[in-house]
Amino acid sequence: MIEVNITDTITINVDGNLAQVPKGVNVIEAMRSVGKEKAIPHYCYHPKLSIVGNCRMCLVEVGSPLKDRESGHPILEDNGDPKIGWIPKPVIGCSTIVSEGMHIRTNSATVVESRNGVTEFLLINHPLDCPICDQAGECRLQEFSAEHGRGFSRFKEDKNVKPKRTRLGPRVTLDDERCILCSRCIRFSQEIAKDDVLGFIDRGTYSTLTCYPGKELDNNYSLNTVDICPVGALTSTDFRFKMRVWFLKRTKSICTESSVGSNTEIWSREGKIYRITPRRNDAVNDTWMTDSGRNLFKAFESKDRLNSYTVDSVKKKLDDALVATASLLNSNSIGVIGSPFSSFEEQFLLKKLVDHLKADYEMIQHHGEGDGLLLSEDRSPNLRGALINGLIDAIPGNELGALRNKINQGEIETLIVFNEDIETLGIKLDTLKETTQIIYFGSVDNTTAKYSKVIFPSLSVFEKEGTFVNQNFRLQKFDQAIPAPNGLVADRTILECLLLRLKGSDSPNPGMDIQTLWSEISEHIPLLSIVNWSNITEEGVPLESSDWSKLNFIESDNLKYKSKISLEVV
Repeated sequence: MIEVNITDTITINVDGNLAQVPKGVNVIEAMRSVGKEKAIPHYCYHPKLSIVGNCRMCLVEVGSPLKDRESGHPILEDNGDPKIGWIPKPVIGCSTIVSEGMHIRTNSATVVESRNGVTEFLLINHPLDCPICDQAGECRLQEFSAEHGRGFSRFKEDKNVKPKRTRLGPRVTLDDERCILCSRCIRFSQEIAKDDVLGFIDRGTYSTLTCYPGKELDNNYSLNTVDICPVGALTSTDFRFKMRVWFLKRTKSICTESSVGSNTEIWSREGKIYRITPRRNDAVNDTWMTDSGRNLFKAFESKDRLNSYTVDSVKKKLDDALVATASLLNSNSIGVIGSPFSSFEEQFLLKKLVDHLKADYEMIQHHGEGDGLLLSEDRSPNLRGALINGLIDAIPGNELGALRNKINQGEIETLIVFNEDIETLGIKLDTLKETTQIIYFGSVDNTTAKYSKVIFPSLSVFEKEGTFVNQNFRLQKFDQAIPAPNGLVADRTILECLLLRLKGSDSPNPGMDIQTLWSEISEHIPLLSIVNWSNITEEGVPLESSDWSKLNFIESDNLKYKSKISLEVV
């Protein structure tokens, strides 16, 4: 993969039209930059992998203006136009770097015939099973055969039979008859996952993809090979045969597994999520994500999911729970345990609530084993959001501090807990039951919920919209993918209601949509003064401040997508 400065451009001629393209890119990327990527079909090329040029589908004709060898002056046609010296045979666009004045033909008779020939060879042994193929609807071979195929086959022999439903690993299934030998999966395993387990055996039309003896494709990035497979050869064992992709709605979201904040797409239908795939963002995760991050939605489908507001273990309406909570918050000593899993908007409103109540506030950082790629040791997706909101002054550890001591000594009368299980926080449960009333915001049933006076079921990241700030201090937006469980609302709505009630409002009902809330956020946080909901792009908004160098960070030193900001550990 070649790093290119997109501000440095050159002029080329594409099918008779001049175009400004980045300098130093190949022909495929040049076409992508001017919105003509589909003009050059390709299988083996991937912008984040090395170039091998083995599919030959991206053939184009290339030429350059001729110059007189003696004088160096351009050679002109009779009409005064530069005379173009065309290379005698088509070249592959993936390994051809554009140069100033280059002429490219993407649709000449020679190019079209070349692509038709490549397609014909690919279909010789390919099974005609599109109606039952999992890749139908997003298969490049299916698309390109319609555009570049002959419409009939001249092959009269029997097709080669290859292994079907082969287990490559715990999450990936191979149908080798569909494989077109593009080698994308092999290169990904070697270059990105650093787990060289895949390769081809045999030769010619008998070539077969397989794992090396004694190995299998079981790394935490194995499903990325399914994403980049251009045909239906590699399929997700979990998603296989569950749903046609054209029935699914795609929603842009953010992975909450760690502070990396990988960009994702949620594929859902009728309120049910069927799969999660990575979304390209070169500043965060390129085009990859972890396998474990794809399964996060399943935790919210479990039988332990909280789905009703309760007061004293009795199901109540939202208004009843709010009245009970407002009453509990009239106490003299209030503690709040926040969550790095809350959205930036929820943390902003929580900061207002903490300030209004003059409550003791603390938050912990969640740790786990990092992998040096897209899984950080910091498993807190929005800890930096809490910093920017002013909820915390520095990155906390994984244990509570002074607030824990106050709770254990019975000095906190009312405790609000967000998405944490107090049993794991070093709090004495027997003492807590006698001295402290708990208000719990959380998604799943746990010890905290069992000890709580009031429970507000939280929505998952898939059921609401908002933003997170990742480890690179990049503000990223996520959209609502599926409806919330019946009757439930987001934590930010509940926090707004509580603030209105505590301030004695005559109409304690929420009226702010997220755009209105962001107007308030922009007004109160100087760093975000020019940011609003509508101008947060798909790539996110990088937040830069000299203050970051004063913060204490605990994260993987060898993380590939680590912040470009220089951080001083204090």
